[in-house]
Amino acid sequence: MSPLLTFLLTIINLQNDLIQKMYILLVGKVLFKPRLPDPIRKDYRKLEIDDLPLMITHEKMDYKELLQAHFKQSGKVLKPVKRRTKSTVSISSVKICPRCDAPADYLYANNGTKGQCWCKVCDFKFNDRHSYRFKMAMHCPHCERLLSQIKERHEFFVYKCANNSCSYYISKLNQLTSDEKEERKTQPEKYKVRYITREFTFDFQPMQERTLEGERIDFTRLHSSPNVVGLILTYHVNYGITARKTAQLMKDVHGLSISHQTVLNYARLAAKAIKPLIDHHPYDLSDQICGDETYIRVLGKWNYLFFFFDAKNKIILSYRLSPNRDTPSAIQAIDDVLVKLGTREEKVNLIVDGNPIYLLAQHFFSKHQIYFDVTQVIGLTNEDPVSTEYRPLKQIIERLNRTFKGGYKPTHGFGSFHGSESHITLFVAYFNFLRKHSALENRTPVDLPMKSGATMPQRWCQLIEQSQQLIIHKNLA
Repeated sequence: MSPLLTFLLTIINLQNDLIQKMYILLVGKVLFKPRLPDPIRKDYRKLEIDDLPLMITHEKMDYKELLQAHFKQSGKVLKPVKRRTKSTVSISSVKICPRCDAPADYLYANNGTKGQCWCKVCDFKFNDRHSYRFKMAMHCPHCERLLSQIKERHEFFVYKCANNSCSYYISKLNQLTSDEKEERKTQPEKYKVRYITREFTFDFQPMQERTLEGERIDFTRLHSSPNVVGLILTYHVNYGITARKTAQLMKDVHGLSISHQTVLNYARLAAKAIKPLIDHHPYDLSDQICGDETYIRVLGKWNYLFFFFDAKNKIILSYRLSPNRDTPSAIQAIDDVLVKLGTREEKVNLIVDGNPIYLLAQHFFSKHQIYFDVTQVIGLTNEDPVSTEYRPLKQIIERLNRTFKGGYKPTHGFGSFHGSESHITLFVAYFNFLRKHSALENRTPVDLPMKSGATMPQRWCQLIEQSQQLIIHKNLA
């Protein structure tokens, strides 16, 4: 590049900076907004999910009764543990045995300084490096050895089988090549050879009865008539028109002067009123349930919308919005599906992508005696029989995401979490109750009793009224 061209480019950049600063001083706004970053798309971390652990209940005991029983049986007093004078092992952090409440005098340091204790009274082994809550203990399903806690995360604990004689451990080692064994000596984190499971610690009770929450809309207190509310919802939700354009459309076409904030207020109020009908309607569901997550921007940050969808009947069953794409979010989304499915004799099969959070959610429900299958369709091409069979369902949920994005993209993101939830709720209401589908012979997924010949604004008003009647009926029941 010539010196003259370099000099001219420098002058242009300086002029551009000067223009932007002067524009900010005069107008108070940024002339050129920086481009928002795209959502980070990374390959899913390869996560191997092992079988469920054995849950063995250890009966609560009293060490005093055990000492008396030992004396009656053997005629000898069970003496406390004799410590070696030169031993560096200390169990001062351990107060009592969690099973029989025996004092620390009866506890062995079973594996040196690694933290495992062994009660001499009740023959119970436990770890002293974390707060032990006495309950059903987790054991390895391959060797039945008590699992050891190795990690503590924000939402779960990680347990591992440390038994070198475990059949799982030996089998995994035998599967490694000689080169892999050499590499494992320097990079052991690359190879999973131990049985590992997780215990979730967040407070969530699956399949609990949902409290019916909703808001009554008194049309007499609104400045606009019910028909105007129906028109606003039709333009704003059905056709994906932004709030500002909807307000301008109401003025240009219908001669009604309203602000864009009024459009947002009506939409938020309608979403609160319709949500009980979406969540508590007795849907007629099939066995083709698929799920996926997509990105939306809220307050300048990417959030994740979890959709679960009846691919045959075209009914959205779950629409959870979360700032994180994690296991608790997947658990709550799946729980919405299971509540709507109710009790079925056949096991439910959920079709999802390769995200490992769904397998972890399956383990969480299994520990609560709630069982279902998870089939993962991985990649973009059919490289295995599972992908070939279930690829159409995965494509259907991707099509649902594109349908939602058609109404979301003009918004360029949401300025509040409540606003985003209102938008999503109204989209689900429109999709389930008002939108006709060609795959259903031009019928709506859910056939609600509507007045014949009702226009779309009238159908929105009737939908709100039916949801309000549901609230009244449930509260009186």
